[in-house]
Amino acid sequence: MMSDYAHDSFRCRSGFSSPPGMARKSAPDDPGSSGRGQARRETTALLRTPLCDLLGCDVPILLAGMGGVARWELAAAVARAGGYPTLGMVREAPDLIEAEVTALRRVTDRPFAVNLIPAATDPDLLRVQIDRCLALGVGAFSFFWDVVPDAVERVKAAGCLVLHQVGTRQAARDAEAAGADVLIAQGIEAGGHVHGRAAAFTLAADLLRATHLPVVVSGGIVDGKGLAAALAMGAAGVQCGTAFLATEESFAHDAHKARVVEAGAEDTILTDVFVLNWPKGAAVRVIANSVTAALDGRLLGHDPQDLPREPIAWDDGTARLRYSTDSPLRTTTGNLEAMALYAGQGAGAIHDIPPAGERLRGIVAEAAELLARHASGRVTQGDRT
Repeated sequence: MMSDYAHDSFRCRSGFSSPPGMARKSAPDDPGSSGRGQARRETTALLRTPLCDLLGCDVPILLAGMGGVARWELAAAVARAGGYPTLGMVREAPDLIEAEVTALRRVTDRPFAVNLIPAATDPDLLRVQIDRCLALGVGAFSFFWDVVPDAVERVKAAGCLVLHQVGTRQAARDAEAAGADVLIAQGIEAGGHVHGRAAAFTLAADLLRATHLPVVVSGGIVDGKGLAAALAMGAAGVQCGTAFLATEESFAHDAHKARVVEAGAEDTILTDVFVLNWPKGAAVRVIANSVTAALDGRLLGHDPQDLPREPIAWDDGTARLRYSTDSPLRTTTGNLEAMALYAGQGAGAIHDIPPAGERLRGIVAEAAELLARHASGRVTQGDRT
């Protein structure tokens, strides 16, 4: 049924069209006439879903629109490797959005989306963010948190695709009613802001029974096992954040990347103490640190009005407050350990910081091998773990 949503005009609507005078380039790792190229074609064909046609990517792996972290370098690396990137532009100034979109288009003309958070953004800023995106010809948006129908309707009226991340069935209903084209089922395992409390695959299964829209699984997926499991259950693809945060091109600070590599699944916690800049009750999954240790187990129930505004770090002169949602970026200096160190429960399976394309190709290769084994009946205990 998902093929009903593979529009003939996906090249334009997914942001695929090139700027004037720019011919579409092949990805650097596009297959040629070599045997290795043929193997890559066969691998991607095994994983290809109708979502790939809708978005204009080669494999159904989406880069999560991590605020501050998913900048043009990371987006370009994911796009070149055949995935679908999202620029994380939550509450960013329109000029920065334009700079990131321009830089991305300078190195690739493959499709991408821009992530905005309507419910956590001042309405005036949101309006000018969308204005600038539409003026730039951005053809796809990824939205998150509470559904804001006016925002969905506005970009849909401009002919854009809308991917909406949701954490509950009700949010999925609201997103679909507003006109979303793709639903991203985010589970409680996910790093960063977590909207619902259901596990990723539990929520995805629920949505697959309730909608004909493509459903993408997000939360705790960092390897080919997660991708294979998602495709086997009938999902259209997966979205990965933590797996790409810990890569060379990520704009996260090296200290944050190192903590992800060191962490195990049990080292991440869900808390709403990092809530300054977001609505009350907005929980996040982070790696435990000195701030969360000082809570004495009271991880949830914090009111931003009761939290002090204490600068602990800086980005080019801009103060970053203790308890804010800001995570340490390349440009951040100060007490990085006390900032929000976002990571999903899949962090325990991340042991290095490779180029993003290498990470993506590893996920693809492992998933293809697992699916091929399942198809032939050659499944081992190790495949199930």
